[in-house]
Amino acid sequence: MGRVYLVGAGPGAPDLLTLRAARLLEAADIVFHDALVHPDTLALAHCKRVNVGKRFGRVSTEQRFINRALVEAARTHEIVVRLKGGDPMLFGRAQEELEALHAEGIEAEVVPGITAALAAGASLGMSLTRRGIARHVAFVTPRTGTGQSPGDWLAVALAADSVAFYMASGQAREVATALIENGRPASTPAVFVENASLANERRVHSTLQDLRSGPTPSFEGPALLFVGEAFQESSPQAATLEAEARQEAAERCRLRTA
Repeated sequence: MGRVYLVGAGPGAPDLLTLRAARLLEAADIVFHDALVHPDTLALAHCKRVNVGKRFGRVSTEQRFINRALVEAARTHEIVVRLKGGDPMLFGRAQEELEALHAEGIEAEVVPGITAALAAGASLGMSLTRRGIARHVAFVTPRTGTGQSPGDWLAVALAADSVAFYMASGQAREVATALIENGRPASTPAVFVENASLANERRVHSTLQDLRSGPTPSFEGPALLFVGEAFQESSPQAATLEAEARQEAAERCRLRTA
């Protein structure tokens, strides 16, 4: 039996990958990866790479097939890497994969990664916690699975000062409406961060009222929604400087890996 590593690919930028993750990719015999992992990150793996990604509204690999593929790979390969976007243990269905592996007596190890909310907050230059403004942070998703109520996330989001909504770009209006109707001020700042940590990162600042009554922003890449007083919009000049710094960092990384 081989060993399976559930590895966090981080938020997107290849240079935010951990050293341990990079070493495992280089040593891997086979890699099963999410759809949005950066090509430069995948290039570290000199072995067979299998795309098992899930994209909302698109054809995706069912979780039971991923579980089975990991089990079968561990029977024929020494080092199997399951490469997941962000951190494997946050909205990544890691528990299902771990349970499937353990049920077959296969050893598995988790290698953490930087989750999108932390990368997006760093890129914005906005702390998710701020003295006197935000002492609680919640990571939630409005997506629901079998047996879950659509409102399960609401109580958590209302109790936290800062909320990071994962996989919420298609439900922004419903999220804003639910928060306002249950006591959040309509003027509460909200900001979408698309492609966090990458050179093509995009930000859309608004308020809950804007999200409830205005047009819903559209995104091509993964987008995370922040809600809370800690996310008051920064100055345009600061945003421009941050964007330029990201582009310069991405170019340096490209030159080093070329």
